[in-house]
Amino acid sequence: MAATPRHLFVPRWWTRGAEGWMLRDGQGDEQVWLDAAYSDTSLVTSVGPVHADNAKPDDRPVGKPTSSSTLPSLVVRMFRHALIEDGHDLADVGTGSGYGAALAVGRLGERHVTSFDVDPYLVMAARKRLDEIGLRPTVAAYDATGQLPGTYDRIVATVAVRPVPASWLAALKPGGRLVTTIAGTSLILTADKDDDGGATGSIEWDRAGFMHARHGDDYPPGASDLLDAARTQEAPTELGYYPVVDVTNAWDLASMLDLTAPGIEHHFEDDAERRTALMAHPDGSWARATGRGSERPDVCQGGPRRLWDLLDEARTYWLTEGELPVRGAKVFIRPDGTTIIARGKWHVTLAP
Repeated sequence: MAATPRHLFVPRWWTRGAEGWMLRDGQGDEQVWLDAAYSDTSLVTSVGPVHADNAKPDDRPVGKPTSSSTLPSLVVRMFRHALIEDGHDLADVGTGSGYGAALAVGRLGERHVTSFDVDPYLVMAARKRLDEIGLRPTVAAYDATGQLPGTYDRIVATVAVRPVPASWLAALKPGGRLVTTIAGTSLILTADKDDDGGATGSIEWDRAGFMHARHGDDYPPGASDLLDAARTQEAPTELGYYPVVDVTNAWDLASMLDLTAPGIEHHFEDDAERRTALMAHPDGSWARATGRGSERPDVCQGGPRRLWDLLDEARTYWLTEGELPVRGAKVFIRPDGTTIIARGKWHVTLAP
């Protein structure tokens, strides 16, 4: 890390302000550039299809981040979970800025590192910046959820998937190890390849949040319109069991909920008067809960599923058992990618 000039991989980046996404140009303020690059924080480099490299100063892209330079400590932690040894061939899934590939080359040497990204521009820019500091690993444009070229001792993904792609298992050498996160959760999955072509491992006690693997230059439309509708739709009001919670910042709770009901989007507001939480799912389900502090909230919900009830079921499990079962769970992956996560009497299956 000390020998890798991170600022050269992120000359421009996006920050979110009151007016939306704002472009920051390192060349315009070198001290701000260096402070940002050498802080242990993620720097967003793409929002929707708009990469900071190609943006104009007054551009205000709308949407979700689609690429970033991940905070350095998390990159290192993901590599540590892989138990990398000398001579291992590594697939670095999610090239992004190229900084992670640079760290991997520093550990293994360039001929042992292959980095993939779905975005051809990211691949081109990362390859160029790596070359400028004398590093020449293989960097290629691939949808990494599809077929991977070659075979590897280690696969480390800094994009989230659900479930593990069968192609990753096929690309692992006998005894190989993969490290990834489950999309929609903060769960780090590590697994070692079995003789039958599947893999066995666990959910680590560590946690991480990565962008979902995508198949183009942006994500498909989400449930934002439904979240707006959840703010205004009416349904019979009920008294909830537990106070309003900011689900997205309650990482274990959010992970448990997303394993059982994937695809929910959340919005949370907290002011002096009340807390408001909105939930929405593409199937048309929605929920709205409002309350003061630790008081029981007023809950409205509609659609085919009662989302707030699902959330309360997870919270009840937590209070009853003392913890949620997701971290420390065993993982069993079949050769087709079907992933079973189990701990005690609890289990969930993530099907391809």
